[in-house]
Amino acid sequence: MNTPNRLVPWLLAAACAIPAAASATASTDTGAQPAAPRRAADPVLVRGLRGHVWTLQSASEANGQPLDGLIVPGKPFVMRFDGARLNVKGGCNTMFGSWRMSPQGQLMLGRLGATMMACDASLMKADQVLSAVLSQPLAVHWEAGAEPMLRLQSPTQQQLRFSGEANLESSYGAAKRVFLEVAPQTVPCRPGAGAPRPCLQVRERRFDEQGLRIDPPGEWRPFDNEIQGFMHQPGVRTVLRVNRYERKQVPADASRHVFVLDLVVESETVE
Repeated sequence: MNTPNRLVPWLLAAACAIPAAASATASTDTGAQPAAPRRAADPVLVRGLRGHVWTLQSASEANGQPLDGLIVPGKPFVMRFDGARLNVKGGCNTMFGSWRMSPQGQLMLGRLGATMMACDASLMKADQVLSAVLSQPLAVHWEAGAEPMLRLQSPTQQQLRFSGEANLESSYGAAKRVFLEVAPQTVPCRPGAGAPRPCLQVRERRFDEQGLRIDPPGEWRPFDNEIQGFMHQPGVRTVLRVNRYERKQVPADASRHVFVLDLVVESETVE
């Protein structure tokens, strides 16, 4: 008997609109001309956001007190700016949606979606608190360097502070997105080659633009690799959306590809 447990996106709060900027007037004493307003977001800042994985380190209210319910020990939020898409993991559910930088240096998020898993109450509260902060236009302050830092500030002076780490795109280039179905049980990696070592059993799946599955799937095969961010549970079949990177120089004991979990599309317990 199969018990499906599909993860369905739901809509969170919409982003606020950017307030109109006041026009500047030149000084009649010096004859100086006003600085031309920026017409596009700072490209250096945009590259910095996209080029790193940002891990939340602290969150505070305007008075400096910790933002209640957002920091859960051992479950830090991790934020990625993937092209024009934002992905946030770490609480109960994965949040995702569009983002852009305004010419005035504000981070503007579109309508966010999230998976709908039930978790510990503290993790679900953390999701709610973070989504409320992200629903506002956020001033962006960042420091480049060996240990980059990112600070997001809301109109009410709430502050989120993140540390940055160079992402995989910086090392391997753009990823190819693939869908892998993982079988509920493992199989020997290399049958008949000495002591058996368990491997995941996977096959590729395809979906159309409406998210409908395209059949037939690929052939089942042993997966002698790892999927970063994914932990297999015996008896559970899953469909994963995975980012696949290709190493430019392959070490002798490593695979040519690096796989990173992007989203659990489907999960099903199989008896």
